Amino acid sequence: MKHYKPMLARSAEAPFSSDEWIFEVKWDGIRAISYVKDELSIRSRNQKELTHNFPELSELNDLTGDSVLDGEIIIMKDGKPDFQTLIQRMQNTRPGDISSMSGKFPANYIIFDILEKDGKELLDIPLMQRKRIMENAVNEGKFVVRSLFVEETGVDYYRAVLEKGLEGIMAKKKQSPYEPGKRSDNWLKIKQLMTCDCVIFGYTKGEGIREKTFGSLVLGLYDAAGPVFIGKVGTGFSQEDMEDLKRILDTYTVNEETLPGVDRDREITWLRPGVVCEVVYQSVTDDGKLRIPVFNRLREDKDPLDCTIEQIRPVRSDYDAKRDFTRTPEPPMSKEKSSGKSFVVQEHHARRLHYDLRLEKEGVLKSWAVPKGIPETSGDRRLAVQVEDHPLDYATFEGRIPEGQYGAGTVKIWDRGIYEPIAWGENKIEFIVQGEKLEGMYVLVKFKKAGEKNWLLFKGGD
Repeated sequence: MKHYKPMLARSAEAPFSSDEWIFEVKWDGIRAISYVKDELSIRSRNQKELTHNFPELSELNDLTGDSVLDGEIIIMKDGKPDFQTLIQRMQNTRPGDISSMSGKFPANYIIFDILEKDGKELLDIPLMQRKRIMENAVNEGKFVVRSLFVEETGVDYYRAVLEKGLEGIMAKKKQSPYEPGKRSDNWLKIKQLMTCDCVIFGYTKGEGIREKTFGSLVLGLYDAAGPVFIGKVGTGFSQEDMEDLKRILDTYTVNEETLPGVDRDREITWLRPGVVCEVVYQSVTDDGKLRIPVFNRLREDKDPLDCTIEQIRPVRSDYDAKRDFTRTPEPPMSKEKSSGKSFVVQEHHARRLHYDLRLEKEGVLKSWAVPKGIPETSGDRRLAVQVEDHPLDYATFEGRIPEGQYGAGTVKIWDRGIYEPIAWGENKIEFIVQGEKLEGMYVLVKFKKAGEKNWLLFKGGD
């Protein structure tokens, strides 16, 4: 049986609203993928089997068949998720304790995605289609429910979630595939506080009242080359917390350095990377360190190798990621917001001549490359390939993109003006343009058979 790693989310700086995204509650629980096959298996992110710890979730066998589901296990107490009780239940191994705890503190499994149905992988199917498959394939029970979501109104939903005392929301792109093990820009977590799951690589020698415990924890995250030092945390502990934590950490001590680049203002006891903690912080400094970090809790459900640097590095747009702004004269992506309705068509002499159609929407220019130019005759259809969103400043850009850069070649404005959207859906966009050359109604229709990014652009009747 194939086992999947869960798709991971990046952090977003603030809530937003968009008709291209859905929004769900971000639950404070244990991520778990369920394999409802001949024998039920529920596995955590680090592949720990959880069916024995949460026997009540065996009702999954009666609610669906031959499917692989992604969701979050939570325990609710006083209207809020109780993470500590959840961890206690996950750690229980004695059958009597497991039975007793499942009666006193039953768990819920909130399902938000489906990865397989009847042996068929669904990873490449867009999220909204997977949601529809999941709704038809999985019934709800006493302990198993499907995640509710809203469309478009992310800002209002975020406020409502915080008023309920919950930690935040998840934003997910409607057209996103499921990307196992990847921390993707297509899923974003939006929380009131910035948090990071960090690996503890060591601790500094304690002084004064901390002489018998430690001074601070040495924290790191992984990038492609190995562990990266991101700072130390010395606050957020009670004395009892520190004593318990030191007993755990001392089972991981080693003689050699395990994290490069650590400032050694105090003696350090090094640890092999086996313990993960959640840290709350205010921001990230220019040199990549956590600013004002505070210890929050241990995360025994997290694998150290899953604690990657992408958690704290700012999300780069696809547009910025493709460009070196020390070489190209193109404008970088900005956070500017605008309610304008401008459009521009740029003639782009790249490797092959094509025309770029850009429509202003939600603070960016939604963009399509049109290889054979914009149709000017009613009924004439042209292929339009959707590309990454461009910044609003690109509407006035003209110049030469140097060799070796993405899109190298000359860009000049072919037409510009304003447009009025008539309808803007997932698969069809209708709009009226008033430009210096173009005028009238245009339609973009998704050309599904030719690929996810391919559309057909044609001019409507006069």
